Amino acid sequence: MASRGTAASVMPDRPVPRPPSDDVVIAVRNVGKVYRLYDRPQDRLKHSLLWRFGRSYGRDFWALQDVSFEVRRGETFGIIGRNGAGKSTLLQILAGILEPTVGEVHVRGRVAALLELGSGFNPEFTGRENVFLNGAILGIPRSEMERHLDDIVAFADIGPFIDQPVKLYSSGMLMRLAFAVATHVEADVLLIDEVLAVGDVFFRQKCYRWLETLRERGVTIVLVSHVMTEVEQFCRRALLLDGGRGVFVGPAVEAVKRYYLLEQARPSEVPLTETSPPVVVFESVSTGEDFWPSPEAFLDLSGAVQVSDGGARCTGVALCDAQGRPARVFTQGETASFFYEFEVLRDIEVPIGGIVLQDARGIHVHGKNTLQYGTPVPIGVPRGSRLRFRQDITLALRPDEYTFQVGLATMRAEDYRRLPTWTHAELYARIHRLCNVPSLGPLAVTWRSRWDTTQLTHHGVADLPGRCVVWQVLPSTDPTPGSRGDSDWTSKPSLTPDGQG
Repeated sequence: MASRGTAASVMPDRPVPRPPSDDVVIAVRNVGKVYRLYDRPQDRLKHSLLWRFGRSYGRDFWALQDVSFEVRRGETFGIIGRNGAGKSTLLQILAGILEPTVGEVHVRGRVAALLELGSGFNPEFTGRENVFLNGAILGIPRSEMERHLDDIVAFADIGPFIDQPVKLYSSGMLMRLAFAVATHVEADVLLIDEVLAVGDVFFRQKCYRWLETLRERGVTIVLVSHVMTEVEQFCRRALLLDGGRGVFVGPAVEAVKRYYLLEQARPSEVPLTETSPPVVVFESVSTGEDFWPSPEAFLDLSGAVQVSDGGARCTGVALCDAQGRPARVFTQGETASFFYEFEVLRDIEVPIGGIVLQDARGIHVHGKNTLQYGTPVPIGVPRGSRLRFRQDITLALRPDEYTFQVGLATMRAEDYRRLPTWTHAELYARIHRLCNVPSLGPLAVTWRSRWDTTQLTHHGVADLPGRCVVWQVLPSTDPTPGSRGDSDWTSKPSLTPDGQG
């Protein structure tokens, strides 16, 4: 009988046929997994005894159906989907813990798995003993575990608890040890199922840094996560599961957008709160003649992927500098003007347009829409209309290459008029995505050629509003400790009522 998934488990090489290519380390072909469900416990026994005589009890439930994909060596591959979509079942099949009912799975090399917290540890054993236990049970030589022991203990960073029984561990400590074991053995494939959500921010940062190290070493990583920003940041491609079926395999950014379309089709589970009477927020839209770029400024969208529910399509995107000239390269701190147009294919009430900027690592460095700007928008847009947006963004970012996304969504006018009464979760549940173009660009932010202080305006991803003042305290002539007179200050900041110096 197959064992359950383990928190930190490593399986030796499995004797399976070679995948079709030396570069492919995981090949899944038409895989399905069926379970037998019973309405009553006694039906299970009846079925096992009487099915030979044509009497059947219970019903089949297909957790996975006809799933196919490949993962190449050194790739970080995501698996996403709603709860119950079959993600964990698929990961356990890849780990060799479950066997598929139908189909073929080929995995080349040693597999390390981070699946269910704590299920791979003996609760009576210490953390140190469980490190060796995992190795002994799953085929890792003790000499190899001893070679990595100091690194595992240091990475887990649980102090003296390493020599205490794991039944005394918190979930965070358990995850630390599990992650340390799974990532410090010499595996070719690492499977991760949601566990990165456990632990404090410092340990999660350490985990992400180590994942980057593993990727650089050519380790293949399969990541299951409900955190879509993680999938977009770490994964180049992703599989989207829905109801046990693979509905999309491709770029991770596109997979995430398709996931959002599936998610919004589900009835809202956000409880409504008591709210004040309806408040009209915006009812009019500017009728002035706004600048619109010339045709040569627009990007070629013929090959661009558009993720849509059929309610709209993007018909134009242009990127210009502050003077309205087509541009792709900006110096740090310059303003970029994004122009985008959507054709509305069915009647909608309140349109919502916005942009997301991503850096070369897939990290969202900025995202903002018309709701967050408080932009006046029309209430009611009939089918066949075209909506044009201009969004000016000051690129106070580190010098790098970036991509951007444009999107159109909508919400009901009734909900829009009550905008100030919703929490973020309540508002999010009322927004319906219409169309998204996930990969546009690139645009580049470069060093400033002219500056009055330094060429680099800040360190890190983005510049943040703020201020800094300096003053000097001279040695006090008053013998009383802590005493200072006005003469102690060579300069003092003079603050205005708005907080500016």
